[in-house]
Amino acid sequence: MSLRLPGRITVERASSATGLQPVEHEILGEMASSLGHAGRRVEQALAKLAEDEAGLEGEAREKRLRAVAAAVQAYFIQRELCGMRRHDDVVREMGIPRRVLARLGAR
Repeated sequence: MSLRLPGRITVERASSATGLQPVEHEILGEMASSLGHAGRRVEQALAKLAEDEAGLEGEAREKRLRAVAAAVQAYFIQRELCGMRRHDDVVREMGIPRRVLARLGAR
């Protein structure tokens, strides 16, 4: 996954205004990498939940749901740190179940 600067910020303006353009570029790359890693963790956790759903009961099921909720929460936090505040599209795209969202306090 790659991340590019918004169209209104040009490389010339960013580098001349602050002199930190290479550092800012590196930070944006790290943010994108972290966001991608967190997203993959959610996808893996959701896949594992779907595989084990029928066979899990009681405490094992609760433990799996907590693990998925933790991965989703970390992903949401990473998205917010990148400036993405709305998660509705991601919830729909990834198919995050309501029972997982309920553990995060969503309604």
